[in-house]
Amino acid sequence: MQLVIGGAFSGKRKIVRERNPNCNWLSAYNRDALSEWEARWEKDSTLVMEGWEKWVADELEQKENSHEIRRSMQSFFQLLKEEERKRANEIVLIMVEVGRGIVPLHKDERMLRDLAGWIAQDAAEVANEVHYAWNGLAKKLK
Repeated sequence: MQLVIGGAFSGKRKIVRERNPNCNWLSAYNRDALSEWEARWEKDSTLVMEGWEKWVADELEQKENSHEIRRSMQSFFQLLKEEERKRANEIVLIMVEVGRGIVPLHKDERMLRDLAGWIAQDAAEVANEVHYAWNGLAKKLK
C-alpha cells in the first residue's frame, strides 16, 4: 500500500498516474461511496482511493464519536492491506494534508481536520511507502 499525501492541488494525482499507469479510481470527489472499493477494483490493476476527507466528513455526519470512526478506518486499512496481499496488486491512498493551515473557527470543522489528520497518520503507519507531494514533486518519506 502506498500513501501519497500533500496539500490541495499539489500534484498528487499526476504523481500517482505517472507511477501507476493501470489504475482504477475510487473518488469521493466524483461522489463514489467508499463501500464501492471492491467492485471498482479490476483484476491486475492498482486501486487508487481519493477524497478521504469527504468520506470522513460523511462518517462524522452519521456518527459523532470520532474515536469510533478512527477505529473503523484503522480496521478498514487492515482489510485493504489483506485484500492487496490476496490480489497481489497495489492500493494507493491519496490524502489531502489538512494540518498545516488555519485552525477552523467552527467546532465541527476542527473535528474534521483533527480526525482527517489522525486517519492520515494511521494510513502512513500501515503503508509500505509514503510520498509527500508539493508543487508537483514527490519526496519519499517511508
